[in-house]
Amino acid sequence: METTTPLAVSSFHRDGYCVVPDVLTAEQVGRWRSALARHVAAQPPEPGRTGPYFLWPALADHADLRALYEECGIVDAVRALLRPDLALPAPEVAQLALTLPPHPRHPGAPHIDGLTPTEDDGRPGTFTLLAGLLLTDQRQQDRGNLWVWPGTHLRTGEWLRSNGADALRSAIPYPPVELGDPVQVAGEAGSLVLVHYLLAHNIGGHFGTAGDERRETVYFRLRAAGHRERWREVVTQPLLEFAS
Repeated sequence: METTTPLAVSSFHRDGYCVVPDVLTAEQVGRWRSALARHVAAQPPEPGRTGPYFLWPALADHADLRALYEECGIVDAVRALLRPDLALPAPEVAQLALTLPPHPRHPGAPHIDGLTPTEDDGRPGTFTLLAGLLLTDQRQQDRGNLWVWPGTHLRTGEWLRSNGADALRSAIPYPPVELGDPVQVAGEAGSLVLVHYLLAHNIGGHFGTAGDERRETVYFRLRAAGHRERWREVVTQPLLEFAS
């Protein structure tokens, strides 16, 4: 398994995301894809559907996904980014993300996760970072790749320092900051994509035909220990939970 290199850490600080290759072996990719296929077979998309399709299984209810998460190397890869004094509890749910071709469109405005709906107490559903396991080859553009707007995590942090952390509640879909040009995240199957919570992002289209392979990614929303209690500090100081 590859580790998160100092270059990847630097890229994450600057751009708000990085790609760690070869986190999963080919055998592990196969096991993840088999697990995903079982869940999709139990809750299939309607016939003829194209575009994004998501399932949100709770890890507490699905021992197969919990075991796969624990052995796939995400914690070790993320640990290189986090402050050493912060523990990383297991996530509550997995997001099984498919893009079914053909879906020939590019995303419009980016968004921040967890703003609609909020958590039960009205708090925005903030977290530390998004971790995505690529289960299909996404080196080619427009195959359902995640789109990101590099550096927006830092500009959004500046905006929230000026407007107050609670301004995040109504900054839907994304705060009014300069976005710059988007990038399609690319990587081989078995790669791990790490994305800062505040980074502007959106799901991309799949310009393949109905006979092409669907895009498969499994995402986890990871919160460092104590995140919910300090969320206002975290969104106004975007690198607070990360090692310098």
